[in-house]
Amino acid sequence: MQILLVIVHLLAALAYLVAWRMPARYAGALMLVGLALHAGALYAAIFGEAGWRFGFAPILSATLWIGVAVLWIEGLSVRVEALRSVVLPVAALSVPLPLLFPGLDLSAQATRPLFLPHLLIGTLAYGVLAMAALHALLMTAAERALHGGADGAGARSMSPFARFLEDLPPLLVLERILFRFIGLGFVLLTLTAFSGVLFSEEIFGQPMRLDHKTVFTLVAWAVFGVLLLGRWLWGWRGRTALRLTFGGFVLLLLAYVGSRLVLEVILHRR
Repeated sequence: MQILLVIVHLLAALAYLVAWRMPARYAGALMLVGLALHAGALYAAIFGEAGWRFGFAPILSATLWIGVAVLWIEGLSVRVEALRSVVLPVAALSVPLPLLFPGLDLSAQATRPLFLPHLLIGTLAYGVLAMAALHALLMTAAERALHGGADGAGARSMSPFARFLEDLPPLLVLERILFRFIGLGFVLLTLTAFSGVLFSEEIFGQPMRLDHKTVFTLVAWAVFGVLLLGRWLWGWRGRTALRLTFGGFVLLLLAYVGSRLVLEVILHRR
């Protein structure tokens, strides 16, 4: 069984790598094969025979699975070769990571049935919104390159990164992909935040506390919600969308990294 699991992981990674180097008309089919194999590998890694396991490697791999899925959907209507050249190699590297770093055994928490779904959905929410923030950085660089106006005379002296930016889809397409990430991340974050608030005792075995982590998470949720509402009602885009994306993600970082900083460094609590 273990050998079969290794083979599935390797085949998924291979499908991504071959799709990366193939022409666009074949890449989509290979990406779909890779997504199916990758999904099976993830399921076996998290819910395998050894019990429920959870760690950075399965979550990183799952986050990149979502990234490839979004890229595949966009590739049905627009050219995404430049994005594919970034996402697919990284996704291929992430596929076997759960074999090397399986994470913690959470079988003991299986007695609380809401705990693992809450943990998985929450971590995926932060992973997807982290991808949104990285995508927003890429859009910022592309926008600056566009307005910077590299003239044709200097094309030969362009750096590889500048050439990569030139090959990206139009900004409107990049913006659409950004909002797909934000929309999905917002749904996952909504499930995480409100399941934690409403079912805290069932999930964590203790009543809900309004600590720094909870406050920052809820404020980040509100920022992303306002961004999506503004997009729907008033067509927010461009720098407004990018700034709110960065702001919301910084709040999430404060929720999960900064909360320990506030408690231990500022408030001197352990």
